[in-house]
Amino acid sequence: MAEQEPTTDQPLEDAIRRAQCGETRAYECVVRRFETPLRAWLAGQGPPGIDVDDLAQRTFVAAYSRLSDYSPNTCFEAWLYTIARYQLKTETTRLRRIADYHARYAPDLLQRELDRRANEPTEFQSNRLEVLQGCVDSLAEHLQRFIRWRYDEEIPLEEMAQRSDRSVAAVKKQLWQIRQRLQQCVERRSISGEEGDFA
Repeated sequence: MAEQEPTTDQPLEDAIRRAQCGETRAYECVVRRFETPLRAWLAGQGPPGIDVDDLAQRTFVAAYSRLSDYSPNTCFEAWLYTIARYQLKTETTRLRRIADYHARYAPDLLQRELDRRANEPTEFQSNRLEVLQGCVDSLAEHLQRFIRWRYDEEIPLEEMAQRSDRSVAAVKKQLWQIRQRLQQCVERRSISGEEGDFA
């Protein structure tokens, strides 16, 4: 029995061939054919918050710019989705870097802002900073240690993790929880003058 040739989508292949020859309007047929399934695939594969429309558009633009690399009568869909996979990987890496940047530098930006306000203290700001210092003093010693390491000694998260025998993620979470406690303490004391210790 003779092997069957793989079936190709001739109208699609014709549109691709015309686009490869410079007929840009022929590429619209390609985009219309794949835009819905490609968006659905990206939405299913990508992390939450990813801009599926933007990523699909970048995929189609990248595919068009490399259309001369496509071999006619092979699987265009697989070729396109390979490009989409690389676009998704690049975008995911970019989003991770942004998240890491915020996790790493947001506390430092907060400290700088506190320093800036301390250099131009109004009565309200002076009171607020005193309240913050009181809240820091009310923290348990092991929590104050994290504050000293991070903001006084400016120790990197990796070293803090080593010193406390925790993972970097656990240290980040601990610092976030401390900042939350301090914010709540400052707000509560600013309103009511209440004092108390944090364990």
